[in-house]
Amino acid sequence: MAKVIPFKAVRPTRDKVSLVAARSYQTYTEAERESRMGYNPFSFLHIVNPGYRYHKDISGKDRYALVKNRYLEFKEDTIFIQDKTPSYYVYKIVNREGGIFSGIIAATSSEDYEKDIIKKHEDTIEYREQVFKDYLKTVGFNAEPVLLTYPDNATIANIISDIQKNRAEYEFTTTYRDTHYLWKLGDSELINTISNEFERMDTLYIADGHHRSASSYLLSKDLQSENDTHTGNEPYNYFMSYLIPESDLKIHEFNRLVKDLNGLTKEAFLIQLDMMYRIENRGSNLYKPNRKHHFSMYLDGEFYSLFLRKSNYEFSNALEALDTHILYKTILEPILGISDLRNDTRIDYSHGKNDLVTIKSKVDSGEFEVGFGLVPINVDEMKAIADNNLTMPPKSTFIEPKLRSGVTIYEF
Repeated sequence: MAKVIPFKAVRPTRDKVSLVAARSYQTYTEAERESRMGYNPFSFLHIVNPGYRYHKDISGKDRYALVKNRYLEFKEDTIFIQDKTPSYYVYKIVNREGGIFSGIIAATSSEDYEKDIIKKHEDTIEYREQVFKDYLKTVGFNAEPVLLTYPDNATIANIISDIQKNRAEYEFTTTYRDTHYLWKLGDSELINTISNEFERMDTLYIADGHHRSASSYLLSKDLQSENDTHTGNEPYNYFMSYLIPESDLKIHEFNRLVKDLNGLTKEAFLIQLDMMYRIENRGSNLYKPNRKHHFSMYLDGEFYSLFLRKSNYEFSNALEALDTHILYKTILEPILGISDLRNDTRIDYSHGKNDLVTIKSKVDSGEFEVGFGLVPINVDEMKAIADNNLTMPPKSTFIEPKLRSGVTIYEF
């Protein structure tokens, strides 16, 4: 049922791909952006930050128009070229921890998103959807794929494996010491085989990129309404995705840090915790939980283990059983007074690729009063949330792989 099709990617030339590829704009500090743009005229950052040329911050519609101009300049200077025939793109990342991610970059259907064939597990913010939709409508391209996952499939896996025996079109290593590979898959017989395998799948799941998916869907509706000869085959009916099997997906936890105890003393806070948790003081030794419904806590120079008293908690659905939700419903909201996880400035998050030393150092510095460590959510939990039309609390998952912008570009 899932419609996954090849497309004609706009891509950097092989000699420049390592210079063009960039992380998401927001992940750089201002100093990092200035450095990279100052020394690398080919960085994709020059496209998404067009005001750099004028030493000025530019926002809104003016920025969108300049982004399009910079992109067209990269094409005019043949930094970017477009493939002549529709293709799939086999993409592999080997990260510095030894993790390997292999999948296919392709175009996926906005109609499938509307029909819930492509399922989500996170809420999106309408304002952000609209802003990014307007951005896409002006610039006319998408340079960062949505990350989708699908059930492991032997046929697709064998094709990917065979393709990877050939020389890669791209092979480059980032300053993060992650190595990226890309192979172009243009064989019509293999394309048909892959598309047919995806058509047999009832569901694809968004792992990362909920706002990009939603904005692409809104864009498709806009452009359909403006096109009197709409057929359904136009590029705007699709958005670029990186599809990987579930076994390749790596989900890290997001730990929580809170700036104060909501007016409670340490002793009063622990007494309230005791109503819902069995508490053990672990002293100064780092304690990391290793089971569902178990948490670590760092407070006043000491680690604690928190074991949920299940007799006092009701597991009524997939969301109620989720550790991030349990922490919210039993501690963050009722005891610490944090009801708005997105906007309350008293709470912050540290993803699990940072170890518990990060939590300890931030609490010891006085920046935060208490920190909580969780175990990662797994793929089955993520799917159960999506299948039941539920949504996780914000910052429930930190998902790998993370792709670079500008390696493949989808025009509509």
